[in-house]
Amino acid sequence: MGEMKNVTYGVRLYDPNRDAAPHWETFTIPCPPGMTVLDGLWKIKELHAPGLAWRSSCRMGVCGSCGMLINGRPGLACNTQVADLKSPTVTVAPLPNFAIIRDLVPDLGPMIERHQELRPYIIRDDIAERENPTGEFFQSAHELEQYLQFSYCIKCGSCMAACPTYATDPDYSGRCRWRRRTATTPTRATRASRRARTCSRGVPGHGAATSPASARRCARRGSTRRRRSSS
Repeated sequence: MGEMKNVTYGVRLYDPNRDAAPHWETFTIPCPPGMTVLDGLWKIKELHAPGLAWRSSCRMGVCGSCGMLINGRPGLACNTQVADLKSPTVTVAPLPNFAIIRDLVPDLGPMIERHQELRPYIIRDDIAERENPTGEFFQSAHELEQYLQFSYCIKCGSCMAACPTYATDPDYSGRCRWRRRTATTPTRATRASRRARTCSRGVPGHGAATSPASARRCARRGSTRRRRSSS
């Protein structure tokens, strides 16, 4: 077995209680085969910077907590192999277009609030049946296909971090990829129409939620979850 290689991390740090502005520090750590960017952060915390802060949870590319800027591109730290970066240096920073809470922790609160205000879920018109159901709510395979791809969003913030529109307009509601979710059965047509109008107008005070076709950087960024599911 060959000698274990080292890798150098450049990490942007910021503690609002101590620092006037974000700054960069470098750390050199061993890099065994299969190490992810998240594994490296844990090693840095163990060996060099016990106060380093970031979000993470599942380590499986499912929860979306560890979204960050990795070598200049938004991505999930737990789903990014250091070897795949093909670089002796790994630069890690918080997702752009969001305020920084500390170190690699962005404030995703505004994005979540916009998402909630758009009500991204199926709303039935038959209120009586919804409140006092007399049977199951059936859904065909075709109806499921109409919105399944939109349910893969894990709220990691990577698309918003890559979006130049969001960078210049913090009230922008983002890609309204969920607007078709309500139009899966005829009984939801009225609510679907209302939801479509909400998406085109935007949430009051928060700009429109139409797809930014002129930019498309979030689309070029791709879906980490989709790539993982197809592997």
